[in-house]
Amino acid sequence: MTSYRPPERIRHALPVLGEPSASEAADARLFAPLCLASGLVLAERTWVPAMVPWRATAEGEVSPAVLAWYRRFAEGEPGAIVVEATGVRDIPSGPLLRIGDDRYLAGLSELARVVREASGGRTRLFIQLIDFLRIRRRPEAGRYFERFLRLRSEHRARLATLRPEFSEQASDEDVRSALAGLPRVELEEILSERELEALDYGERERVWDLHDPTIRELPAILPDAFAKAADRAKRAGFDGVELHYAHAYTMASFLSPRNVRSDGYGGDRASRMRLPLEVASAVRSEVGRDFTVGCRFLCDEVIDGGGTPEEASAYGVAFAAAGLDFLSLSTGGKFEDAARPKVGEAAYPYTGKSGWECMPTSLADARGPFGRNLAKQAQVRRAVRAAGFETPVVVCGGIASFVQAEAALRDGAGDVVAAARQSLADPDWFRKLRQGEGASVRRCSYTNYCEALDQRHREVTCRLWDREALDEPGVMLASDGKRRLVAPRG
Repeated sequence: MTSYRPPERIRHALPVLGEPSASEAADARLFAPLCLASGLVLAERTWVPAMVPWRATAEGEVSPAVLAWYRRFAEGEPGAIVVEATGVRDIPSGPLLRIGDDRYLAGLSELARVVREASGGRTRLFIQLIDFLRIRRRPEAGRYFERFLRLRSEHRARLATLRPEFSEQASDEDVRSALAGLPRVELEEILSERELEALDYGERERVWDLHDPTIRELPAILPDAFAKAADRAKRAGFDGVELHYAHAYTMASFLSPRNVRSDGYGGDRASRMRLPLEVASAVRSEVGRDFTVGCRFLCDEVIDGGGTPEEASAYGVAFAAAGLDFLSLSTGGKFEDAARPKVGEAAYPYTGKSGWECMPTSLADARGPFGRNLAKQAQVRRAVRAAGFETPVVVCGGIASFVQAEAALRDGAGDVVAAARQSLADPDWFRKLRQGEGASVRRCSYTNYCEALDQRHREVTCRLWDREALDEPGVMLASDGKRRLVAPRG
């Protein structure tokens, strides 16, 4: 699939890193502690956000590779690590972590233990709780008409109108065969918009598909599912949970202005916020006030008819009023503008403009990729403060230096700084800066090599280190045998 590229293609140099001495770092905002309303204290305001590394077992269990991945980040001693999006319903999800049943507790408990041990107890560990809807791979056209298209009387009528020689009483098999042989221009007169999308992109569920009982019942199912998942996280030894209300997934779709449900869970803003607030309330009731509960949501959907910073500001105020302990902000990453996948592959929500804005590369327009979304995130934080809440706001997006991070905190864009790609390039970078060793930081080049691996559902690594020291004793290799799975030390 061809991903979005900005109209301007300017190669941007990395921002000045800034190399504070250990004494200067001790006085920096970035390395100051932060106490959350739950009573949990972060040793510093550095944050490794959730990244999906494709290392869980096919059954969603914690694997040795998962443990190694989080151990390596913990050795960098950030203030917090958020474990990858972890499914709250016990349904197949491939090699993605799950937390929808007690059988996952042993592995998750070991994960929490490993992070505590590797960070010397310094790093707080949260787990991101997610629900997602079904999306099918893009089918071969003949297979789509043979197996997936649900025939309707309208198909027969329109086919007979376009092709008078065709009988409306023809068998289903003949109808399917006839449709498969039509030119595109005629298919566009017969198939609905959603059916054409299923042909071109793969069928995808929406939260407003109220004709489907499983979708209609989501408001009755999800509060308890998230609450039980949060309780498992608490029992497993995590310090808190992050409710995933961002990007292309279920809860973000409820929040989106594109949500047209007519049952009180869509339409106007209050109705769209209803389920996210019910989920937050159910989770809080399950785990208590002294367990950290935050959420990640979008400061901008970056799609036509989608959520804006103004919408996000209202959400932030409502989530703060609901008693969430932190608000973590992201951008875009939607299916609505995703590139058309190849046959046999699924649409990927980071291939359109909204995805690029979520993870901009070093080839960008004049604004550049670094800290690109901080102004929008600052707008949300201002709204939360203006409403009288001190809820910490986690900001992210192309933050690649100490100078940037410190400025974001000084200027009021956020209270905590998250960095995914730079932390993947060098899991020790926060610790190195804190200890006055900034000159040794391995710096991300923002080519999105890692994101391309994620797009193909391959183990995520960084090209700056994944071919180094492959013969190192005990090194764990990717399934292709050509890449190491964790960054070398040093």
